[in-house]
Amino acid sequence: MTKRTRRWMLAAVALIVIMAAVSMIALAEGEEAPASPFYKTFWSLLPPIIAIALALITKEVYTSLFVGIIVGGLLYANFNLEVTLTHAFNNGIVASLSDSYNVGILVFLVILGVIVMMMNKAGGSAAFGRWASSKIKSRTGAQLATVALGSLIFIDDYFNCLTVGSVMRPVTDKSRISRAKLAYLIDATAAPICIIAPISSWAAAVSSCVKDVNGLEVFIKAIPFNFYAILTLIMMIFLAITKLDYGPMAKHEKNAKEKGDLFSGMKALAEEANENANPKGKVIDLVLPIVLLIICCVIGMIYSGGFFEGKDFISSFSDSDASVGLMLGSAVTLIITFIYYLCRRVISFKDLTGCIPEGFKSMVPAILILTFAWSLKAMTDSLGAAAYVEGLVQTSAEGFQIFLPAIIFLIACGLSFATGTSWGTFTILIPITLSVFPLTAPLGVVCVSACMAGAVCGDHCSPISDTTIMASAGAQCDHVAHVSTQLPYALTVAGVSAVTYLLAGVFNLIPGFPLILALPIGIILMICTLLIIRLFKKP
Repeated sequence: MTKRTRRWMLAAVALIVIMAAVSMIALAEGEEAPASPFYKTFWSLLPPIIAIALALITKEVYTSLFVGIIVGGLLYANFNLEVTLTHAFNNGIVASLSDSYNVGILVFLVILGVIVMMMNKAGGSAAFGRWASSKIKSRTGAQLATVALGSLIFIDDYFNCLTVGSVMRPVTDKSRISRAKLAYLIDATAAPICIIAPISSWAAAVSSCVKDVNGLEVFIKAIPFNFYAILTLIMMIFLAITKLDYGPMAKHEKNAKEKGDLFSGMKALAEEANENANPKGKVIDLVLPIVLLIICCVIGMIYSGGFFEGKDFISSFSDSDASVGLMLGSAVTLIITFIYYLCRRVISFKDLTGCIPEGFKSMVPAILILTFAWSLKAMTDSLGAAAYVEGLVQTSAEGFQIFLPAIIFLIACGLSFATGTSWGTFTILIPITLSVFPLTAPLGVVCVSACMAGAVCGDHCSPISDTTIMASAGAQCDHVAHVSTQLPYALTVAGVSAVTYLLAGVFNLIPGFPLILALPIGIILMICTLLIIRLFKKP
């Protein structure tokens, strides 16, 4: 932590201490905390503003969210320390963790972490890599196979990075694909794929940010408007088929193809020893749990939506409870996978049970972010922030509606890039966005999708992002090389996405014009942009 960061943190702590001292004086005099004068005023937005500002300055999302929670409690209690602590912890953190919907999401995340750990220990990833290396012969085929595998493993971005890297390294090395290119493909099929997959830890997180309506239904409706994620997938396929590379990536690919130098002279990270992989693992040990998880979660969702009580599939899926469905589906998958590995004798009972605490620990960062984000939302709700913003927008926002989706996308990009976390970004911004444009408004879903797309874009570009770091580790690539070679690609997609969101705002002004047409236009713009780059690229 730098000296400047420490000074900011000390200033924030000092401010809280001063506020606490003022409230202690009030308590010493036996006074009760009066009704908050900050309710439904601009000050109700101060907690998320402070959380965002601190996150940008300190690059620490956990501390920033917690400080935002405390500030919200102080404003609600009019700086009465006793009421502040009670409100922040009881009505904030404890209430969020005791909410049945939120608990179901957390249980799903823990079970998912355990399943991921079991699959890695079973050696299914290594087995798939050995099989793929014997089937794939060309550079294009190796890249498309990497994209396909990354798209298949959409349940969690952490699992994606760790699995795709270990599986595809032998395949891409044999095809003389640079480690920088492999790291890009891993990173671009992690968060961008998870954010458009209805059955994933990301869908659960986004659904939990949308209250009073079916969060999963909102997530599904937002998928066609998640331009960054969809255009990133289009770009990867285009680059593989046309063999186009530009920016620093072109040098890495040229060195790999012509000289066999996969690292362009940079120091290679230590390779994993082959003996660490479970020799008993087979391809089915990777495929079966993933397929089971998808099937069981779908069944769990339609079960929670009343499918077995007579409803049709579509209605039951749209009326489903994502928390219950994902929790039940993952639990059944865990039990079946546990029994399957025991019957296969691919991993011992002791190692299987050891995966439980290890899987839990792997999900602690995600659980912390969600808990603090839920609590921060509870603080802003208690201050009437939604009502204040809604009234403000109704009188002054009509003039800039055309720019709002693009603006939200760019704000989310900047926040996610600076903090290195997409979850912390969209859990902060989505509630604020819904206060500006509710889901009943035409641009409501588009703006929610812009939050998610921007959060993923910033996370994709950020050198301090977990997924960026894990993509480097998964590809065994120098981290600086990965960030520098990936950035031009990510910025290209971000630019086209921003233009597409601007077009969506324009289309909203045309009565009866379907906003969904922004997607095919965005795809055409993406392809045209890449063709222009290819045309002017130096041979």
